[in-house]
Amino acid sequence: MAQIRSFSFNLLFALLLLAGGCKAQTTPGALDGEVTRRIQLEIRSRYSVPGHINVVLSALKPSSTPGYDEITVDFTGGQHPSTYQFLISKDRKTLAHLETMDISQDVMAKIGVKGRPVRGNESAKVTVINFDDFQCPFCSRMHATLFPGLLKQYGDRIKIIYRDYPLVEIHPWAMHAAVDANCLAEQSYPAYWDFADYIHANQRAVAGTNPKEAFASLDAAARDQATKHHLDVARSDACVKKQDEAGVRASMAEADTLGVDSTPTLFINGERVSGALPEAEVRAMLDRALVDAGQKPPAPAGKN
Repeated sequence: MAQIRSFSFNLLFALLLLAGGCKAQTTPGALDGEVTRRIQLEIRSRYSVPGHINVVLSALKPSSTPGYDEITVDFTGGQHPSTYQFLISKDRKTLAHLETMDISQDVMAKIGVKGRPVRGNESAKVTVINFDDFQCPFCSRMHATLFPGLLKQYGDRIKIIYRDYPLVEIHPWAMHAAVDANCLAEQSYPAYWDFADYIHANQRAVAGTNPKEAFASLDAAARDQATKHHLDVARSDACVKKQDEAGVRASMAEADTLGVDSTPTLFINGERVSGALPEAEVRAMLDRALVDAGQKPPAPAGKN
């Protein structure tokens, strides 16, 4: 039996050599129109792709996954075009999402925090970065969870930093709020945080009945904070009037590279989570990060 197996293997190997050995993968044939339509329909349905977004398929490429070819799907037509990799079986009956994860460096090193306002201990070993939208109601819930309760409980063990990710397609005054907040941050971190506290706690009042009213409310709130914190009010007013979006746009672009697509999105020492989480879940993440950093978490509130 062993001799037969050996002979069969040697014969197969010889046939491969006669056929040219292990050849490079050949380019797959093009998809026909019906398969293309099915792919687009499935992707639109499964991922709830809005009607104004185009789903564009690339030419097929060989895949290292046996039985599959690789296809790139581009989502265009919105303000944040994106690209994803999929696999399609060679019989064209199965589509699979191909997701690669870059672990070449700590995700926290990819997020720019230089010059950003900090709450907590700037030297803390646990960093919470929140991609925030001032008009997002879920962001306001997350903000209320973080401040003052969790920050007070964790004291000097953590630091919290906000980055901007206004969802401009659905939140018409979120960009304006982010610009005003950053104008205050140029002169005073406490003024920035007081402004953030106020806007998140008073979203409905700030919104008014239209964006123009919201812009006026935001600018008035920024001026109030500039006055309260004894800033150069003329400088703050000039910044607010200019409405330079460059810094906010850069933050948004950075968030896109990290895969952020909703707010709030938190990174706690590299662990990512989206949505307005219950306090207990955030606390569990903070405790895990502290333990990993070699520190003892605080006792739960109400316990010694």
